[in-house]
Amino acid sequence: MHESWKPFLDSEFSKPYFKELSKFLHEEYAHKTIFPPKQAVFRAFSTDLNEVKVVILGQDPYHTPGVADGLAFSISNKSDYMPPSLVNIYKEIDNDIGAHVNRTGDLSSWQKQGVLLLNNVLTVEAHKAGSHRGKGWEEFTEATIKYLNDTRENLVFILWGRDARSKKALIDSSKHLILESAHPSPLSAYNGFFGSKPFSKCNEYLNAHGKIPILF
Repeated sequence: MHESWKPFLDSEFSKPYFKELSKFLHEEYAHKTIFPPKQAVFRAFSTDLNEVKVVILGQDPYHTPGVADGLAFSISNKSDYMPPSLVNIYKEIDNDIGAHVNRTGDLSSWQKQGVLLLNNVLTVEAHKAGSHRGKGWEEFTEATIKYLNDTRENLVFILWGRDARSKKALIDSSKHLILESAHPSPLSAYNGFFGSKPFSKCNEYLNAHGKIPILF
């Protein structure tokens, strides 16, 4: 985790809800197969807080073995499985900004440019989507969004799916850009994700505020 997050994380880690969450996770990792690997759970927070320009908020990690890497929607560079949601994200990039680059599914290059790839829930049991909902992660994610909203200006918040969109009320739209749509999952992508053009809208906003656009 980057030291710029230390005041925020120290504060959250000391709260009762997070202590209960920690106990739960300790037991889960000890007795079940949980993703991402324990050392990657807070990987999103290795992004320098002061360099964050864009926040992409998802649901929970991929529950297929060997895929989740600690960054929302990203996959391990050792994985040979491309999740359908990520396939659809790449399709929208192509249709939106016409980018055609070598795509492994590893989105760490986005992170290095200041994209915080954050899930609403940061852990999941193997083969059980949504299995760690309601354990405390949602409170942690809300606190993260509030902290970013309060301490930064002119961020782009990209909210994909119902869980992510529920955080909209925490964001001050007078000082940040909010882009929201259906989740890129095949179950919902045709209900508003395709054609939403989040990548071009994001970069137009960054340009307008003197920030370097993201190379998606």
